[in-house]
Parts: sequence; structure tokens; C-alpha cells
Amino acid sequence: MTRVHPTAIVDPRAELGQNVIVGPYAIVGAGVMLGDGCELSAHAVVEGPSRIGARNRFFPFSVTGAAAQHKRPQTRVSRLSMGDDNVVREHVTIHRGTEGNETRIGSNNLFMVGVHVAHDVALGSHCTLANGVQLAGHVGVEDHVTIGGLAAISQFVLVGESAFVAGGAMVEHDVPPFMIVQGDRARVRALNKVGLARRGVPAGSVRALAAAFRVLYKSGAPRAVAVRDVALASGAGTDPFVAQLCGFFSRASRCQDPPAPSSV
Repeated sequence: MTRVHPTAIVDPRAELGQNVIVGPYAIVGAGVMLGDGCELSAHAVVEGPSRIGARNRFFPFSVTGAAAQHKRPQTRVSRLSMGDDNVVREHVTIHRGTEGNETRIGSNNLFMVGVHVAHDVALGSHCTLANGVQLAGHVGVEDHVTIGGLAAISQFVLVGESAFVAGGAMVEHDVPPFMIVQGDRARVRALNKVGLARRGVPAGSVRALAAAFRVLYKSGAPRAVAVRDVALASGAGTDPFVAQLCGFFSRASRCQDPPAPSSV
């Protein structure tokens, strides 16, 4: 049975699924659709229009689905959509889109304390955002990404699948899949071998990605030449993970150039 605490406020225009729990002083706004098994702890807020999937947990003082922080007047209704089994910890803020667009959140993500997800963000599934991570508007984050504490990602940046953004990184360039970026301003530092192993990527694909990394980031070749060489390399070019890496550069718009070759 759905349980709503007597001190909670649920707008009559909200829709609650089966076995939803709304805790003390929690607020569910108009236009919110909460899927089965969702749980709002004390003082959690979900505003709408928002479509929330099943078994999502919202911890105290989180605010999900609030209007975008945007100076221009919004003339069209914007929304938030969220998948299943996400954990939204204390003081997390996730905003709706702008001008008729959606902020889109996948499934099985962990948002640790103090994370901010701005308007029009598209975030995939199986991601971990550590304490204090800040995602600016229109950021894209693909599946299986880990972002360390206090990292910030600039507007319109794309973070590729299974990337690792180190704690405190200031990211203003697109992050290729399977890579580690670190620093202010963040640069590609290494292949994310630990993340790939945890995900269960085959050892042969990890070796192929390591070879591709050396060509892309250690050879000093221009980006287009390095991507072509990787795609043509024996064995590496036929690996699906390497093909995905090469494909990223064709659709990313803000990739950082590889470092210049050393004069030593």
C-alpha cells in the first residue's frame, strides 16, 4: 500500500504508483508521476512536470524536478524524466529542462550528497556522481561513468561511456569513453582500466584500447590522423570498444587536442 505521512503535502494533480512512501514533511508537486516503490524521506521535494520511474529513493532535503536556473523567460513547459532504481542523496538538486525540453536521467544511478544536475542534462545509467559534483546545463553523460567529488563539468560537454572524471576536475572539453581525465583544466591522463575491469570488459578489448590510447595520446599525431591510424590498425580497428572510441570523435564537438610531441 502507498503510505503518505500526515505532515507530507501531495498535490491532488500528482500521481502515485503502488507501494510509494512519502515521509514526514515531504512534498510532491503538481504534475509529478511517481512510479511503484518510490520512497521520499523526510523533507524531500519532487516538483513537476516530472515522470519518475520505479523504486527511486529521495533522501532528506533533496529537490528533484525544480525549475531551471535560467535568466530568460520560459514560454514552454519543460520536464524531467527519470528511470528506475536511482538513489538521490541529501541536498541533491536536479532541475527540469528549458523551453519545452527535458532533463533526462537513466536508471541505477547514485547521486551523492550535494550533487547538482542542471537543466537539459542527459545522463545515462549505472553512473556514480560523488559528493558535490556539478553538471552545468546541456551536459551529456553516457552509461557507466564515475565522477569524483567536487568535479565540475561545463555546459554542452559530453562525457563518454565508462569514463572516469577525477575528483576536483574542471572539465571544459568532451571526455572520450573509457578514459580518465584529471586536473584544472582536465586532460586525458590514462585508460580507465579499473572501471573497465569492474564492468567486465574482455581482457582482449582492454589491450586493444590500451594500444589505441598510445596512438591517440602518446604519438603526438594530429587527432584525425591518430583516429585513422587506430581504425586501420590490425586487430584494434575490429574491436567493438575501439570502434566505439573512434566513433566518439566523429560526433563529439569539443574534444581536446592531443598534447604536442615532446622536444626531449
